[in-house]
Amino acid sequence: MTASPAHTVGERAARTLTAELARHAGPKTALVVGAAPGSEVLRAAFDALLPGDALVVTPSAGTTSADLRAHVHQQGQWIVDRVRVAESVGESDPAHVVIVAEPLTGSAEDARATIDGLAKYLADGAVLAVAAPALPGLTGGAAAELDRQAALFGVGSDLVLANRPPVRVHRLRFTAAEAATAERLAPAYRPSSVPLTRSMHIDSNGVVAASIALGVAALTRRARPSSKLWLMPALAALPVAAFFRDPERDVPEDPSAVVAASDGKVLSVERVTDERFGDGEFLRVAVFLSVLDVHVNRSPVAGKVVDYFVTDGGYAAAMNPAAEHNVAAYTVLDTTRGTVVVAQRTGLIARRIVQRAPVGALLARGERFGLIRFGSRTDVYLPADTADALVAPGDRVVGGSSVIARWR
Repeated sequence: MTASPAHTVGERAARTLTAELARHAGPKTALVVGAAPGSEVLRAAFDALLPGDALVVTPSAGTTSADLRAHVHQQGQWIVDRVRVAESVGESDPAHVVIVAEPLTGSAEDARATIDGLAKYLADGAVLAVAAPALPGLTGGAAAELDRQAALFGVGSDLVLANRPPVRVHRLRFTAAEAATAERLAPAYRPSSVPLTRSMHIDSNGVVAASIALGVAALTRRARPSSKLWLMPALAALPVAAFFRDPERDVPEDPSAVVAASDGKVLSVERVTDERFGDGEFLRVAVFLSVLDVHVNRSPVAGKVVDYFVTDGGYAAAMNPAAEHNVAAYTVLDTTRGTVVVAQRTGLIARRIVQRAPVGALLARGERFGLIRFGSRTDVYLPADTADALVAPGDRVVGGSSVIARWR
């Protein structure tokens, strides 16, 4: 593993690297490899610690363990009691989360050797968080090797543009995790949700869309300085960005609660069968999202993603019963209560579904996992013999917050 001063990890990338550590609510062990005193990764790791946690840290190249110990002692007794500095990774026991503090550079072989060497320090179901520069020419093959590893073992990848240089953070899991583990997790930090204020974020899709609109406005004004045509794309930037708004939500702590997968109006609550998801009946709650609703989708329950597939179909208006046969993406979750499915359906205007939770990922209840662009519908399927609906057609629900059903 090699790194240079040009390959730094800023605050946003550090939070992404340590997201898996921060979301574990129960006692956990962690290992941070190659940390420098005062680094953003070390600061984020310290912030993620809870009572009962244990963290082992190894120094980066050019840093001594004595320097690292001195830094740890400067943080106070609370950190000293939970953090141990080791000379090398070999002094650590298997951990629930292993974090590589510096972006991987060098050849694909170097990256593979680093990953293989760290895999033995992962406990069963543990996650390895590692990053590589995302700009071409900044690595000698390490980024491509990480992409390959993510295709095989990835449970989440995030592009962090607000870093110098931009980095892509991968979370790798080499052994299966239990679905019950998801119930001990908080929703993960997502760099795809860009904060505007403490309570309001905007999805990265909105940043891109608004930037394109402003770029078109600038080009139009330059090409036709005497015309007012540039005002059309310029004025469109704000409502386009507002469509992708992503407010913070208070997720109910009640473990029996099933929350709405999206904002919107309940269209139907019915019992259905669908052999694609298994035998027996499912309680299906369908919610219509108008273009004015928040379109970020959230997991209704805590569970493990065990399947994801897209079905072909039409583009009927989402409020129309025929929308049941529209193009749809199905995320299948294994939970301690049985199989739960979230269907993201297209509509008359919605033609683009974004799903960010790969097979193997653990989702906390209320965690963001995707979005649908411009008016649509979400359906939540629950085992009918273990859940009771708490909403009816016509009710308004708030994604990640409103309780639509309860486990018996």
